[in-house]
Amino acid sequence: MDSHPQRIVMLVQNGVVGDSRIQKEAESAARAGWDVVLLGRGDEKSGEEWTVGDARVRLIPVRRTFDRRRHEVRRAWLRSPLAYPPGPLQEYRRKQVRAWKNDLATARARLAYDAPGSGRAAARRLGIAWRTGLVTAARGWIGVRSRLTDRLDKRRSEATGLPEKLAGTAWKRLLGDRAWRRLDPALWDLELAFGPVVDELRPDLIHANDFQMLGVGARAKLRAAAAGRDVKLVWDVHEYLPQMHPWKRHPWWHSAQIGHEREFAPYADSVVTVSDTVAALLKDRHGLAELPDVVMNVPDVADADEAPAQGLRERCGIDDVTPLMVYSGAPLEQRGLHIMVEALPSLPGMHAAFIVSKPHWSYVKRLERRAAELGVADRVHVLTYVPHRQVVRFLADADMGVIPIHHWGNHEISLITKFFEYSHARLPVVCSDVETMSAMVRETGQGEVFRAEDLQDFIGAVERILTDPEPYRRAYGERVPLDEWSWKRQAERLTKVYERLIGRPDKTNTGAQ
Repeated sequence: MDSHPQRIVMLVQNGVVGDSRIQKEAESAARAGWDVVLLGRGDEKSGEEWTVGDARVRLIPVRRTFDRRRHEVRRAWLRSPLAYPPGPLQEYRRKQVRAWKNDLATARARLAYDAPGSGRAAARRLGIAWRTGLVTAARGWIGVRSRLTDRLDKRRSEATGLPEKLAGTAWKRLLGDRAWRRLDPALWDLELAFGPVVDELRPDLIHANDFQMLGVGARAKLRAAAAGRDVKLVWDVHEYLPQMHPWKRHPWWHSAQIGHEREFAPYADSVVTVSDTVAALLKDRHGLAELPDVVMNVPDVADADEAPAQGLRERCGIDDVTPLMVYSGAPLEQRGLHIMVEALPSLPGMHAAFIVSKPHWSYVKRLERRAAELGVADRVHVLTYVPHRQVVRFLADADMGVIPIHHWGNHEISLITKFFEYSHARLPVVCSDVETMSAMVRETGQGEVFRAEDLQDFIGAVERILTDPEPYRRAYGERVPLDEWSWKRQAERLTKVYERLIGRPDKTNTGAQ
């Protein structure tokens, strides 16, 4: 028997810090007695290490070698012979023209030091005129080649050219699900970075979060089997891929992820997901023998006394009676945050707090510019995340929690993390009419539903809660199942999955190796 507890290696393709689900999974599994290592994605230069409870976290440096597809790094001799080859030459030539122009400006300035009418000055003027002509010609030639290069790059990167369209169709027909190797080779960047680390850790169980890490986990399982070791694979499905909003705009990206998922899904020993609806869809889509186990994205309220250093209202600079609505989560356009800003001119005195993972993203900057245009910039507060154990108490300072997401496949079938966080904070919820979430809000009476993207309907929902918030807050004591919506209950479900696959942990020797 091994001298250390059975090891669980968790895989996620993000930086861990903003993902409360995987942090809670790692922490609760380590608390149960397993040796847990959580591997997340770091930048290209260096990784980081820390702990979450007794679980170790490591960020693996990932080089973005395959972000460009093979044809995008080749010279297009026939298609655009004058375009620059892929690489630094185009930018080098553009800067070279700027340097030449700067040099000419310096030469003209030197003429001021020559005696007027001297032969030396005349010679210099002649030389400058000749060089100016050469630089002008070179600038025009480089400009032509640059425009052709930019046009080629655009067609290649957006797959709008005829060769790309033909190639995409051909690869799908020839390779089927394996076509992701051509359609989105960036998936190899994850495998090449994470694969050797997983092999070195020699896990007993791999917990692969979402569709991109499924392949990494499956290949590690197969390599272990070839070496005579039995490694179990748990696939944790956060989003139903066929209905999700693509992460990248490239038209091949979604097909590539779907093919990749289908290729490696059969190697999962157990599947878990976030809701009963998604579980049923996965069972049907992948022909699973049984429904996946459901582990909901709910907050960990075990340490409810852990308070943030600054409360929400303190960070916003407002008092306890100022009306405040809050959004917490990733700042993506399809999540509809802008409706909160647009509503402020019609909601006198109301403030809006956006607690977001990426405050520097362009969408957030657009929200701030729009607030300035509407004259409500002083009522808009962009804040960063707090540690996941502090989220509920942090949110509780608000008057209502807003979920203004648009109609999109995954939005219709999910009860998302912020819904449960708002619930444990006992906030009245203002939710768009996406199917599953709006049905829950109507059933429990914990908030108001508005038509997605309908500004006036949103304003009406907010005003109804402001007028009389007590019925919505009473719902939390009468009809909302907060005990079931707790991480303690969900962790018990996940622990049972692990025990079913690798047995109970040996708690007599729980030191991480």
